[in-house]
Amino acid sequence: MAIDGAARTPSLWAWGFVDRFPDEAARRRLGNQARMLTGGAAPALLALPRDEDARVPAPRLAPPPALAAIASQDPRDRAAHAYGRAYPDLVRGFHGDFAAAPDVVLRPGSAADVAAALDWCAGARVACVPYGGGTSVVGGVEPTAAQREAWAGVACLDLERLAGVHEVDPTSLAARIGAGTRGPALETALAGHGLTLRHYPQSFERSTLGGWLATRAGGHFATGYTHIDDYVEAMTVVTPRGTVATRRLPASGAGPAPDRLWLGSEGALGVITEAWMRVQRRPRFRASASVKFRRFDDGVAAARAVAQSGLWPSNCRLLDPAECLLHQVALDGSSVLLLAFESADHPRGPWLERALELARDHGGAVAGDPVISDDAAAGAREGEAGTWRQAFVDAPYLQSALVSIGVMADTFETACTWERFPAFHAAVTGAAQDALRRTVGPGLVSCRFTHVYPDGPAPYYTFVGAARVGDELAAWREIKAAVSDAIVAAGGTITHHHAVGRTHRPWYDRERPQLFASALTAVKRTLDPAGVLNPGVLID
Repeated sequence: MAIDGAARTPSLWAWGFVDRFPDEAARRRLGNQARMLTGGAAPALLALPRDEDARVPAPRLAPPPALAAIASQDPRDRAAHAYGRAYPDLVRGFHGDFAAAPDVVLRPGSAADVAAALDWCAGARVACVPYGGGTSVVGGVEPTAAQREAWAGVACLDLERLAGVHEVDPTSLAARIGAGTRGPALETALAGHGLTLRHYPQSFERSTLGGWLATRAGGHFATGYTHIDDYVEAMTVVTPRGTVATRRLPASGAGPAPDRLWLGSEGALGVITEAWMRVQRRPRFRASASVKFRRFDDGVAAARAVAQSGLWPSNCRLLDPAECLLHQVALDGSSVLLLAFESADHPRGPWLERALELARDHGGAVAGDPVISDDAAAGAREGEAGTWRQAFVDAPYLQSALVSIGVMADTFETACTWERFPAFHAAVTGAAQDALRRTVGPGLVSCRFTHVYPDGPAPYYTFVGAARVGDELAAWREIKAAVSDAIVAAGGTITHHHAVGRTHRPWYDRERPQLFASALTAVKRTLDPAGVLNPGVLID
């Protein structure tokens, strides 16, 4: 089996690989658990879709002969590139609706191929959607029906052939990596040099370096380098106007940083083809523990104390009682703070002990014995931390399985300052619970901190309720709008690490300064005069 999943079959509609999807017995158990968690009616096992029943429209145009070698119009291939993996994407795919399939899938093998594809798109009035692993949960790879109709066709520019770790600089601790490189393949290649990028988003097994850069992805680690931005040393980007390659430097004060223009640009300003990334020696020393709190507010205070201490833990993840229940971390109504430290150079026990002192100062009780290790192959795999880690990896598969039993489950994430958090949390959870009751009845709303900073946390919320089968998306849209309104009104950001896409666009427009929006529009006109790149993302 290929480590990057190349020898496995990806699901056409669900998250990940076909062989990982739960069987009927597992779906039945999951349905019983969902009923207990939400207090709703018993979910029903729906018939799983067959690939041959997928409804894919005929392509509206054909690629030119010059691109024939990199082009595909196979119906399944086009269907597989229609959506990301947000809840609405899963629902539409489950019901066989692939109306958003692109007219052609292009797989460039070089930067020159990318430039040729962009030239054709601009001349033929074809919208061009850069595509990494297809894991967007915000509508980042799917033009709306109106946007599709405004163009002669839609081309999906799949960058999977632009993959590989091409060069390693062990002296400067950097590596030149192709944008189409998926997480597992990237880490396997670096491991041969004793190195790691140390960026593990939840989508790790399917997502790509280029996708991480284009969406300013957040990784698993709670402090320090939390976003992919922090790892970038230099980038190469192909735009409709030409190619930009930035200079490798540890830092510079020479004006606005050009790399920042494409970080988070979501394919609207150019196609990232490769990047020099800062890498690290693989960690050897680890120390971890979990702490229980009777009150969530005490856990919040402890997380803030650790975030402001200068200890920089690799993990400082706070789970509220509902989150603990949802993922079977704790069943006694406690909130749990998961703490971990790691280093390639020195033991981390003293750092953990100081963090535990801070947690005890706020009423925390250490659960079990701390885990201290100097084995490079080991990690925090025991107790609450081990349970949480497995739940984190399995969560996308779980969401797809819930769709197949008529249960709605989704997440939303944000960030705010510490002094604002108590009122913010009350407003957001209240809005989510009210919207659930209005649309589908009883449900569960949980919260965890995915990242913590000295000036504030990044709360990540999950909501679960019985779906209105056949009308799932109307209820989801109402809940999504309610929580998004509450987030912006309470002073949070519409997204901490999931990107903007088309789903978050109305609230992003309210969040960003208007003059900045005008400047971004001018940049778009300069780099993409025909407006072919991912239309509708970030700006019109």
